[in-house]
Amino acid sequence: MTGYSVRTAMPTNGTLVRLGVALVASALVVGSASSLGACGGDDATGTNTPVTRDADAGAGAGDDAAAPSVRVRILAINDFHGNLEAPTGSNAYVLAKSSDPAIANAGATVKVSPGIVGVKTGGAAVLAAHLKALRADVPNTVLVSAGDLSGASPLVSNIFHDEPSVLVMNALGLDFNGVGNHEFDHGPAELLRLQNGGCHPKDGCVAGQPPFPGAKFHYLAANVDDAKKQTLFRPYEIKTFDGEKIAFVGMTLEQTKSVVPASAVKDLTFLGEVATINALVPEIKAQGAAAIVLLLHQGDVPAEGTTYDGCGIEGGFLEDLLSGMDPAVGIVVSAHTHQPYVCELKKRLVTSAASYGRVVTEIDLEIDHATHTVSSRTAKNVPVTSARKPDPEIASILETYTTLSASLANKVIGHLTADLSIAASSAGEMPLGDVIADAQLEAAKSNGAVVAFMNPGGIRADLTLAPTGTEKAGEITYKEAFAVQPFSNQLAVMDLLGSDIVDLLEQQLGASGARILQVSNGFQYSFSLTPKNGKYVDAASIMIGGAVLDPTATYRVAVNDFLAGGGDDFTVLTRGKNLVRIGIDLDALVTYAGAHDPVPVPAGGRITVK
Repeated sequence: MTGYSVRTAMPTNGTLVRLGVALVASALVVGSASSLGACGGDDATGTNTPVTRDADAGAGAGDDAAAPSVRVRILAINDFHGNLEAPTGSNAYVLAKSSDPAIANAGATVKVSPGIVGVKTGGAAVLAAHLKALRADVPNTVLVSAGDLSGASPLVSNIFHDEPSVLVMNALGLDFNGVGNHEFDHGPAELLRLQNGGCHPKDGCVAGQPPFPGAKFHYLAANVDDAKKQTLFRPYEIKTFDGEKIAFVGMTLEQTKSVVPASAVKDLTFLGEVATINALVPEIKAQGAAAIVLLLHQGDVPAEGTTYDGCGIEGGFLEDLLSGMDPAVGIVVSAHTHQPYVCELKKRLVTSAASYGRVVTEIDLEIDHATHTVSSRTAKNVPVTSARKPDPEIASILETYTTLSASLANKVIGHLTADLSIAASSAGEMPLGDVIADAQLEAAKSNGAVVAFMNPGGIRADLTLAPTGTEKAGEITYKEAFAVQPFSNQLAVMDLLGSDIVDLLEQQLGASGARILQVSNGFQYSFSLTPKNGKYVDAASIMIGGAVLDPTATYRVAVNDFLAGGGDDFTVLTRGKNLVRIGIDLDALVTYAGAHDPVPVPAGGRITVK
C-alpha cells in the first residue's frame, strides 16, 4: 500500500478508504428520494433479557445425541448494508488465487496481479443459494451476522427504510445479528421498529404490501445502554444443540458516537467491548456454555493483496483488542472494515466475511459430550459466486421492491465520459471525491462558501461508464448516484477561522490513522508522511482560490451535517459558527450532474504528499 497503514476502526459514514491505489480497484474496468413507507406487525421482541433456546436439530438428531460429540456449523456474514442486488464497481469483487477451486465456475473474474484475480461476488438471491448448500450436510446450523445489516444501503432497500433487507434476512433464516454502528443511523426507535415491526412513523405503509412484521431474528447488543442505563437489546442468547450450549454475544463498535450522526445516538452509551464481554463471561459459563461466540462489530485490515481466504492481520488492531479478552471467548466473528479474513489470533478463531454478501464464513465446531467443550474447530471463507443459481424466493422479494422503486431508480440525471472512481491516490485524493466536493461547493456558494470538505467514508461506490442496470453506457441514474451517497445527510455551511482549517487538516493524520477529506476545486495543500516539528501539514502550502490561507481570516466552509457534528473524530468542525443547513447532499450531486453534463473528470493534484 502506498502511503499509510490504516489501523483504526471504520471511518463511517462509509467503508474504510485505504490510501494508495487499491489492487482490485486499479485492475478492474468497472462499471432526495420520496420515501414509500412501511406498515403493520406485532410487537414481538426487543426485550433485553438473555434467553436460552433449543436448536431445531433436524434429521439425525437422535443419532447425534448418542454419539460422543455433536457437530455444529456456524455460518456468518457481516456488513450486508442492504445490498439485495449484487454490488457493482470495485465493491463487487474479492481477491482470490487464480488456482482456487472455489472460483472454478465463478463467472466474471479479472486479473489483478500474477496468480491473483478479482472475483465478482454477491447478490442476496445467490447468497441464499450458497447458504442452502452450506446447510445441507450439517443439520445443526446457525446463521449469524456481526452487524450493519442495514444502514448505508442502496436505494432499493433504503427507500423502504431497509424493511426489504429485514424481510430477506427473515427468509434466509438469520438467527442473530450483533448490532453495528450503521444500524443506529436513524436512531434507536427506528432500529427497535425494525426488530418489532410496524409502520414507519413518518412515511407509513408500503402501498399494496403486507404489514411489515419486523425481524424474526434477534438483534443483540451487550454494550449499548439507553438513557435508563439498561441494555437496548439482549446482550446474548444461548442456543442448544443436542444438549450442548453455545452463547452468541452481540457487541457494537465502542466508537459508534463518533461515526454516526450525533443526534441519532445522543441518549445512548456505548461501553468498552473488552470490559463488557469479560463481565458477561462468568454469567454465561455458569449456564454451562460449551462455547462463547462474540459477534463483534469491530475489525482489522489485512495486508495489501491478501485473498478472501487468507489472514493478513497478525500484529494488528484486533490482536491488541483480543489480548485483554477473557480466554473463554474462543470465536470472534468480526466486522466493520469490510475485509475478509480467517485467522488464529491469541488462541482464538477470528473471522470476517468482507461485506455486501460477497462472502460467507463457514465455522465448524465439534463439541465433546463428555467434557462439554469444543474438541475441534475449523473455519473458511466461501465466496458468493454465480456458480450457484439465484434462490427464487429471495429473487421474488427483490423483484417486488425493485419494481416499486423503478421509476425513481432509473431516472437518468447525467452522463459520464470516463469512470469516476473511489480509488485513492497516494495522497488520499479520489476522482469521485473531487466531484462530490465540487458539487457541494456549488450548492453552498450562495451561502458564501469558498471550500467544501467531504469525508471519504461517505462515498460508497464508483460511478462507471459500464451500465449497472438497464441504462445505456455512460448514463448516470438516480439509483447509481444514491449508491454513491446513501445517507441523506444535510449540507451545512459554517464559519471557520483559517487556523481552524489548519487544525482540521491535521486531524486527518496521526496516531489514529489516515482519513483524508476530499476537497473542492480551488483548495490545495501539501502534507508529509511523517510530522515535522509536530505537524503533518505545510500551512504555507494551503491555498484557497489562489491565495495563501490566512490563519486569522474567517472562511465559509461547506460540509455534511455528519462532519459538522464532529463525525469521524473531526472535532474541529464543532467550532463552526453561524451554521446553516441548506439541503440534502445527494440533491447537490444530482443537480451538479445535470448542470455539468457530461460530468467533467477532475485533473487531481488538489492534495499532494511531500
